[in-house]
Amino acid sequence: MRDAVVTAGGDRMRWVELPGSEAPRVYLHGLGGTAAAYFAEAAAHPLLAGHRTLLVDLLGHGLSDRPQGFDYSLESHAGTLAAALTEAGVKGAEVIAHSMGGSVAIVLADRYPELVSRLVLIDANLDPVEPSEGALGSGGIAAYSEAEFTDGGWEEVRDRVGEFWWATMRLTDRTALHRSATRLARGTVPAMRELLVRSRVPRTFLHPEADGPLPGEDGLREAGVSVVAVADCGHNIMLDAPETFASLTAAALTA
Repeated sequence: MRDAVVTAGGDRMRWVELPGSEAPRVYLHGLGGTAAAYFAEAAAHPLLAGHRTLLVDLLGHGLSDRPQGFDYSLESHAGTLAAALTEAGVKGAEVIAHSMGGSVAIVLADRYPELVSRLVLIDANLDPVEPSEGALGSGGIAAYSEAEFTDGGWEEVRDRVGEFWWATMRLTDRTALHRSATRLARGTVPAMRELLVRSRVPRTFLHPEADGPLPGEDGLREAGVSVVAVADCGHNIMLDAPETFASLTAAALTA
């Protein structure tokens, strides 16, 4: 396990690193996730193995520290990730990122272009989400106030999300989980979609075919984003369809 101090208060971001050749690859988990649990199998797949690989846990999640004074916005997540990558000597990384991690990766590529050479986004959040009581994902968590969530609302979320997601979500600090979800639902200005459209690095967006057409797909394609619908999977494409995911990601990283 590796780490780097990423805040003025001394908080550390941690990652599992696999040795290999350049360009480095960085894997980012989604809200309430951990990178190793979601990406270890993919990173070790013969089609993807062999590169220097960092499986990074964002602040508040997994192995990383849980600062209570941190705002957990997408911009702040991207800033601390940039500090960790810089400390690790990473430049021009191929970033493979799921869900909220994809949103963080978009901000990272926009604000710190020297750190990112390619983006592979896995069903990432591109637009703000309206908080909705009882919903899954960031919108459901954001429907609580921070006090409501940390004082017991998290138990209702636990019961809604099910055992699989809860297995990693339970490792996330509750304040960090709520703030991350709230800021993710709020999005960025300009919105993540606009940041992705104006990016100049090669970009691939994978999404489940079962969800139907991706909203705004034509605009993304016109901007040069490769949009790929993946059959026989849900939101966690790398876990639901590992062989297909490895094949599509390898193609995206060599195109």
